Amino acid sequence: ALELIDFKNALEQFHNLVEKMIIQKTKESSGLYTKDDDEIDYEKFYTTTQTLFGPAVKDQNIQAFFRKIVSNPDEKPEWPEIFGCFLGESDDMSSPSKESMVFLVSEKQQITHSVVKRKDVIKGIVKVPLLHFTVTASQKGVLTVFSKQSSFSYSFCFHQDTAWIAGCDFLPNLKYVVAVTESTVILWDYKSKESQNNGFVIKPMKNCLLCVSTVTTPDHLAKDTILMGDDKGYVYLLTMTNDDFIMKQSKAEKESQFKFMDSESFNIPKRKLHDDWVVKIKYISALKRFASCSTDSINSFVLDDIKRLEDNLPVKEFSVPKGVNAFTYCGKAKVIVTGG
Repeated sequence: ALELIDFKNALEQFHNLVEKMIIQKTKESSGLYTKDDDEIDYEKFYTTTQTLFGPAVKDQNIQAFFRKIVSNPDEKPEWPEIFGCFLGESDDMSSPSKESMVFLVSEKQQITHSVVKRKDVIKGIVKVPLLHFTVTASQKGVLTVFSKQSSFSYSFCFHQDTAWIAGCDFLPNLKYVVAVTESTVILWDYKSKESQNNGFVIKPMKNCLLCVSTVTTPDHLAKDTILMGDDKGYVYLLTMTNDDFIMKQSKAEKESQFKFMDSESFNIPKRKLHDDWVVKIKYISALKRFASCSTDSINSFVLDDIKRLEDNLPVKEFSVPKGVNAFTYCGKAKVIVTGG
C-alpha cells in the first residue's frame, strides 16, 4: 500500500513535469517563450524522471518520450510509454524474478513442437483464455491444440480433400475446434482419444468459405453459433447442438477419418452483405454485435446484430476505397480500427 501511494505521488509529479514542458514547447513555437531558471531541457527531464521512478525506467524510453513531446506538444504520449511494456532480445533475461514497479512482464515461451511441415503455413491462431490453451490451423490441414498449463499438444491432420484451410476458432460450449476449407466445415473433437473418427465434416458448401468465428454469449447453453464468410460476399449463421453430432451424421466413407453431415440437413441463414470476398468476420461480445469486412469499396465494413442475418432490415456499414482487409476492437478506448 505504501509503494502504491509513493507511486501515485511520483506519477502526479511526473504529470506536472510533462504539463510544464508542453506549455514551454508551445510558447517556444509561438515565439513567446523567454528562457529562465525553470527551463526544462532534456538533462533536467531525464534527471527528474530517474529520480521519480528509479531503475523502472530505461534511458531509451525516456529519450523516446521526450522526443514525442518536442515533436508534437499537442499530442502528448501516455505515461505508461515511459516504462516500456515488452522485453527486447537485448534485455537481460537471466533474472526472471526482476519485476518492474508498474508492469509485471512475463518471459516469452517458444513452442519447439513442429506443427507444420515444409511448404505449409499457419492460417489461423486462436487463444482460449478460460482453458489456458491455443488453437492453430495450418493451410494444408494440421489442427493443433497447445496447453499452457500442462505443456501438451494435440495434433490432427485433415487430409480428406485438397481444399486449403482458411481459418479456425473454438466452440466454448461444445468443446470442439472448428475450421473452414473452400467447401467444408470441419469440427474436431480434440478430447477424443481415438485416432480415427474424431472429427465431423459438414459439406457441401456452395461457395468458397474464407473465414470463421464463434459467437460468444454468457448463457453457457449446450450449443454454439458459428459465423462464416465466403467469396461471394455472403455471411452465414450456423447453430449447432450436441444432438446434431448424433442425429445428423451420415455413414462414414470407407477408410475415412470423419463422420459426415449433409449441409442440407441444417438451417443455415445467410445474407449477402458485401459485393466481394468476406476476408474477416468476428463477433465482438463487448458490443453484442458481429463485424465483417470485405475488399468491396462500397460495403466495406458491417457492424450489426446477428439477427440482421435472418431478416432484411438495413445494416450499419461504411465504405472505404479499395475495401477493408482487417479490423480490431479496443474496449478500453471504445474504438474499432480498420486496415485497408
